[in-house]
Amino acid sequence: MDLGLKDKTVLVTGGSRGIGYETALAFAREEARPVIASRDEASLARAADAIKAETGVEVATFAADLAQDEARLALAEAHPEIDILVNNAGAIPGGGLADVSMRRWHEAWALKVFGYIHLSQIYVQRMKQRQSGIIVNIIGMGGRAVRPDYICGAAGNAALIGFTNALGAETPAYGVRVFGINPSPTLTDRVVGLYRSRAASKFGDEERWSELLDQGLMPFGRLKKPEEVGALAAMLCAPQVEYLSGTVIDMDGGGQWG
Repeated sequence: MDLGLKDKTVLVTGGSRGIGYETALAFAREEARPVIASRDEASLARAADAIKAETGVEVATFAADLAQDEARLALAEAHPEIDILVNNAGAIPGGGLADVSMRRWHEAWALKVFGYIHLSQIYVQRMKQRQSGIIVNIIGMGGRAVRPDYICGAAGNAALIGFTNALGAETPAYGVRVFGINPSPTLTDRVVGLYRSRAASKFGDEERWSELLDQGLMPFGRLKKPEEVGALAAMLCAPQVEYLSGTVIDMDGGGQWG
């Protein structure tokens, strides 16, 4: 099936590794033109080279701390014409209410919650003017299946789910789609770090993180792979599913009901 994404410019934040990298790669395989952004210029260069080596597609990069308003404005100035925005950057820490300082709450939300909102605000106005465009918010099951030992993420992700629902209900009036994906824990370095935080909160020892992770009890007997999230994001941006907007898809293998 041709997804109709050839020559589309796709901005992926947090695109140097994990879900962001696999999402950029999935679009490149469809002959779209990815732009990947993150803090680390060297990681971005490695990711861009790897994507080009596999697909032959040139990948633009933008290194900046997207927790800062000025950096997001600079990104939008450097890459003003984006067909698809994939908001993915962000790593909200694990831990209970007493475990996460207010400074850390502000830092985490500045990148993920306000970063998503600000970039959406910037780009949706441009998409509205040309009557086309898509915004994909990679959020997380922590906002749906809330946990006290991930309270910062539960609150932040729940806010983004509501934001995506509300914005995606408005934008079809001017030909723009907004939707989200809630991945359950995925086999990335960030998830290992999250389980370390949970183990520190529960056991007082982050090295016991694997005790919290029994893959035999998970859907399909494993953690989800980041490339599965990237593939879903690309497929849902196809014009064949234009009617999809204002919703957030739970990609958890049905685990929330098990």
